[in-house]
Amino acid sequence: MGKDVIIACDFSSKRETIDFLEKFGELRPFVKIGMELYYAEGPEMVRELKARGHKVFVDLKVHDIPNTAASAMRVLGGLGADIVNVHAAGTKRMMEAAKAGLEEAYESFCEREGKRGEKPLLIAVTQLTSTDEEAMQHELLIEKPLVDVVLHYAKMTRDSGLDGVVCSAQEAEGIHDACGENFVTVTPGIRFADSQKGDQRRVMTPAEAKKIGSDYIVVGRPITQAEDVVSAYERCCREFIG
Repeated sequence: MGKDVIIACDFSSKRETIDFLEKFGELRPFVKIGMELYYAEGPEMVRELKARGHKVFVDLKVHDIPNTAASAMRVLGGLGADIVNVHAAGTKRMMEAAKAGLEEAYESFCEREGKRGEKPLLIAVTQLTSTDEEAMQHELLIEKPLVDVVLHYAKMTRDSGLDGVVCSAQEAEGIHDACGENFVTVTPGIRFADSQKGDQRRVMTPAEAKKIGSDYIVVGRPITQAEDVVSAYERCCREFIG
């Protein structure tokens, strides 16, 4: 996988999602399914999007005991998802178990399909982009500076054998410096220069995310709520990919 723009399909139903994606005609953008859509429609939503030719990031942020995390990854890996994720706060042991479960599912998926495709990426959330340093320190009682916490979680993720992290674009450059250029950074909280921040706190434009080294950007409302969603997507691609 190379640099790409991932559209956050934060819709509540399959019909709403398909109606949105049909506006793109022959284009097949990379899409993200979050909790709202997955919980509403279930695994069949992933299968439907894969059948339509989309790459899919299933963003469920698994955070549980190691055995449960591994079991969840066996299910998600069996759907043909391209990216799945966990919370780095679930500990190294949980991340290692999740990786083992995903690899098992990948082998079964390849055997069932009769071919070997790209392995799904397993990434970990460091800190949500809606969390700022004040909330982290006063509500979560994590007293270290935010940047130090994110880097620590990223290194722990790398040491667990995962492919990368979800992080703010503001942290992508430091994470690449600490964990290597091949360690993937997936960055939400992307807004156009003329967009509202909404509930995000640590945000960047697509062009800034490109400059600082993000590998993938996740864009929701600036595309899904745009008057012309295809033009907004193409603008995002121009600014981020070139």
